[in-house]
Amino acid sequence: MSHTDGATPDLLFEQERGVVRLTLNRPGRRNALSQSLVTDLNAAIARIAADASARVVVIAGAGPVFCSGHDLSEMVGRPEGEYRELFSACSRVMQSLRRLPQPVIARVHGLATAAGCQLVASCDLAVAASEAQFATPGVNIGLFCTTPMVPLVRAVPAKIALEMLLTGAPLSAERALAAGLVNRVVSADQLDATVGELCDAIFASSPYVLKLGKQAFYDQLACDEATAYSRAVEVITGNAIHADAQEGISAFLNKRTPVWKDS
Repeated sequence: MSHTDGATPDLLFEQERGVVRLTLNRPGRRNALSQSLVTDLNAAIARIAADASARVVVIAGAGPVFCSGHDLSEMVGRPEGEYRELFSACSRVMQSLRRLPQPVIARVHGLATAAGCQLVASCDLAVAASEAQFATPGVNIGLFCTTPMVPLVRAVPAKIALEMLLTGAPLSAERALAAGLVNRVVSADQLDATVGELCDAIFASSPYVLKLGKQAFYDQLACDEATAYSRAVEVITGNAIHADAQEGISAFLNKRTPVWKDS
């Protein structure tokens, strides 16, 4: 991982019992997504994708803020090509999270704004502390949150997304829950336990089936209903003849715990 000051990594990578925890580690800069941090995230995601022992990914932030978005100190007076590459690299992070075989959980303890809100929307699941807030306030500084808009409007209804994008006003954790941006809202001291409950639920299932299902879920989102059904029939047919499906069905019928064959 790259370093901010020669000693402290921008991104902490921890792995324990199948859980990979990625912690944005620029608390002094409100965990802003600098070019180096975006590079680190892309590298970490590639590493996780190739690791069969990694079962679930948790993304967290150090300090009081989850993530404040792009590092604005790096965004003044740059040539067009550098802006394009910065936004493209960040977009690759968000799309790579969707393509990861493992489920990804955002652990949001504080403010998530602009590309930080984009990061939450790009994760498969999200748990927020009750004091967390979510915003796409780029319009307030003359830079519309166009790339954060992409996963946001796929996570919440259009009217709510547009309210956030056009006004820059933050959404409370409870309103984010009602809108579908996060799965659960809990007190800060229950954040880790709640994330742990989701991890445990994920661990109970076949890694092969979770990978298959996650890929199929995002694949069908871009399809019309008939095409979605056509693709889903093929996926579920292939799934049905797989050893883990046969094992799971047999275990259910025989009232025993399944033993998954395929990782």
